[in-house]
Amino acid sequence: MKKIVLTAALLFVATVSFAQTAEELKTEQAAKKDSVAAIQGRIGAIQAKLDAMPGWKKGAFGTIGGTISSFDNWYAQGSPNNNSGNIGFTVNAYANLKQEKFFWRNSANVNLAWVKLDDKDNPADSDKFEGTTDVFTITSLYGRKLSDKFAISGLGEYRTTILNNFNNPGYLDLGVGATWTPIEDLIVVIHPLNYNFVFAENDAVFESSLGAKIVADYTKKIGAINFKSNLSMFQSYKSSDLSNVTWTNSFGYTLWKMIGVGFDFGLRSNKQEALNYSLAQTPATATSFDDVDNKLQSFWMVGLNYAF
Repeated sequence: MKKIVLTAALLFVATVSFAQTAEELKTEQAAKKDSVAAIQGRIGAIQAKLDAMPGWKKGAFGTIGGTISSFDNWYAQGSPNNNSGNIGFTVNAYANLKQEKFFWRNSANVNLAWVKLDDKDNPADSDKFEGTTDVFTITSLYGRKLSDKFAISGLGEYRTTILNNFNNPGYLDLGVGATWTPIEDLIVVIHPLNYNFVFAENDAVFESSLGAKIVADYTKKIGAINFKSNLSMFQSYKSSDLSNVTWTNSFGYTLWKMIGVGFDFGLRSNKQEALNYSLAQTPATATSFDDVDNKLQSFWMVGLNYAF
């Protein structure tokens, strides 16, 4: 009986001791968490001061994704014997100069993808990777500050494809107006005087014109997260058929060193491109701007992300 009582007492003491130790550890952990949060807050405040200082700010991040597959005697599909694959990547780079009386912001966006379908039962088909997504954009914005948030600005933006039909079409926007920077990483460009130069072989469809240019760009890096969203619009004064809009978004999360996961998507509307494509079909699916089906263009990509 004494042994039982003694054993029970020891168990009680051990339990109480463990409970006290666990509570002490939780209290110590909470204190450490508060300390870490305070340190991170101080680091964030210092980084905000660094970001606000004059000088160059440079960076780049992107996404790469791809798949490879092979099928043999897979009768449930149309091509039971095939090799297929796709690969794509995006690059977002920027170099921004900030000074007391002016700023100069430069950026580049490249989005390329290829796809391959080699039907083993069809010797006449192509076994090469064919370009699918093809986006190339460079932008340069100079602004002379009127205040902390407003500036008189000039913008140059060039967009084209580089895998196929380089500069056919190509778009060069040159204009002047005002830039608004409501917060540190957001710029809004409003240029009522802008000329949209269009380079293309088909002069019957593509036409340059004078109009208004509106750009909104948000580029942010928060710890392991990189984010960029860019909206570029041109409204032609001559005809709405010559207007266009492009919205691209890139998100990257770094998991280990410079490698992580990324997601990119974009939307685009361009009636000139829609008509040019429709006229090139056999038979043609449109005859003019009046009957063309200007569908919304889009792309998306998920894959590994890298950052510099």
